Amino acid sequence: MPHIDYYFATISPFTYLAGPELEQIIQKHGATITYKPLDIMGLFGRTGGIPPKDRHPNRQEYRLQDMRRRAIVAGLPLNLKPAFWPTNPAPSSYAIIAAQAAGGDVGKLVNALTRSCWADEKNIAEDDVIRACLEEAGFDPALADSGLLAGAETYGANLEEAVVKGVFGAPFFISDKDERFWGQDRLSDLDRHLSGEF
Repeated sequence: MPHIDYYFATISPFTYLAGPELEQIIQKHGATITYKPLDIMGLFGRTGGIPPKDRHPNRQEYRLQDMRRRAIVAGLPLNLKPAFWPTNPAPSSYAIIAAQAAGGDVGKLVNALTRSCWADEKNIAEDDVIRACLEEAGFDPALADSGLLAGAETYGANLEEAVVKGVFGAPFFISDKDERFWGQDRLSDLDRHLSGEF
């Protein structure tokens, strides 16, 4: 059974745009997946990346055009400049870590949280938003308040592990054969890899 380690940031528009397609690929191949939310700004600082606000205007303009096109391809609504972005990704990440430990449809939770940021104009750093997403995905909303210390430790460990394993952006997928795929626009390559094509 193939396995994917999935490194992502809850405030990343491209994590949002990976959306249900990732889950469909995982199900198609009977793969398992470990969700590893991380501090994307910390990752940029460690691997030579630059936060969007600090990029050259040419890169910022292209990013917005590409996001618009990728949303159309994915069939997902997208606000290019959401009201609550950037926001603190840690609380939503801790909730994902707690939900994964509890067991359930973590992909649905990730999709709910990222949609809340990028389509629904909600602040995913706020407790009531996180609780609503947990409930929507079939989890106990109280998970928002549980295991915060363990969540913080795992969140930090995910960043360290990501740097060691060659991750430099989000979303980032690593197979159990150490094949690496960066970006939601590489999901078709991940699909082909899991099919044995490369």
